Amino acid sequence: MASQFSVAVIVGSLRRESFSLKIAKALTKLAPSSLKLDVITLNELSFYNQDLEATPPADWVSFRDRIRKADAVLFVTPEYNRSVPGVLKNAIDVGSRPYGQSVFNGKPGGVISNSPGAIGGFGANHHLRQSLVFLNVPVLQQPEAYVGGIGDAFDEKGELVKASLREFLEAYIKAFAAWVAQQKK
Repeated sequence: MASQFSVAVIVGSLRRESFSLKIAKALTKLAPSSLKLDVITLNELSFYNQDLEATPPADWVSFRDRIRKADAVLFVTPEYNRSVPGVLKNAIDVGSRPYGQSVFNGKPGGVISNSPGAIGGFGANHHLRQSLVFLNVPVLQQPEAYVGGIGDAFDEKGELVKASLREFLEAYIKAFAAWVAQQKK
């Protein structure tokens, strides 16, 4: 039997009906059996403050533990002002501190950005990749995942109904699975 890898899927939006959360949930249904996806929302993650490192808040410890236990990380994010949402940047800060103890270090990663607009969160995708270079997260390069025009992709129950997006996400998560397996050899 092939190995199964655990993947922390970090959702970069707090909105209850966010497209990023819907994509993350759709991926759990589309992922090959070689991946076990753990969708992580950031609603309860408090702001990073180095003064609290002596006794880190329980939410930081829990977040760090979930990432530490994962074999890989996959970020699903909207774009805010041509960059990543503040909550996602905060999560990266919480997980990468204290210096030298980053829970992201060396984990294979991927980025899926999305937007109702045409360019699919291009700015957020590339800003996030810039941070991931510093965090030593080798990121899947191809296929790139900029999901534009997301507004009509899900029904009122949050189910993925756009066939072209289902096909794309299925191809992406298969490529991601192969990437993780290659990196974890």
